[in-house]
Amino acid sequence: MRTPDQPDQTSKGPEGPSFPPGLTGALIMFVLGLIWVLLGFWKLLFIMVLTAIGYYVGYRYLRDRDALRKLIDKILPPGRFR
Repeated sequence: MRTPDQPDQTSKGPEGPSFPPGLTGALIMFVLGLIWVLLGFWKLLFIMVLTAIGYYVGYRYLRDRDALRKLIDKILPPGRFR
């Protein structure tokens, strides 16, 4: 039982609602299990690899506009396609 001086773990913070880590992990594993049953192991693995690549690109390049611009210039050199 929670005492009045302890903060509620599921209350809204400045970033929005926070969920207990156990519930978050259970929801993630439920979704992965559902995808596995519906699509199969290899398609699930393919989706997870693409998700990891998307997370890396987003973390590495989308935080900084100059880094994103350098990535686009590397893929599509300036003057040739734009």
